Amino acid sequence: MTVDAVFDSDDVRRAAAALRTPDIARWADRFELLSDVNRLRLLMCLHHAPGICVTDLAAALEMTGTAVSHALRLLRNRGWVTAEREGRLVRYRLADTTVHELLHSIGATHEQAGHSHTHRHRTVRS
Repeated sequence: MTVDAVFDSDDVRRAAAALRTPDIARWADRFELLSDVNRLRLLMCLHHAPGICVTDLAAALEMTGTAVSHALRLLRNRGWVTAEREGRLVRYRLADTTVHELLHSIGATHEQAGHSHTHRHRTVRS
């Protein structure tokens, strides 16, 4: 790779220092998961309806149960979502504090959600 002429070595030094920030790859991985509109919609639903089952998520999202299950499996494997069996139902909820905060940063609120921040969330290093 060819480097063009440097105009301000202090800017170059500061910019290069930013690349030493820890967990850049982890953040890129998080943003990749969030880049899929259906996964993001699913996360928003879980935010507003913690403890929802696949069938109800599929109805809310207007997706097939198979597609929802696939997305949930991916999110569970990354530690973003947890599942709790309740008889024959499996109920899903957000599990990652950072994801919860990211949803708030894009406008998710708890006003209509009927829940507060008292739910169990944990930060997961993906």
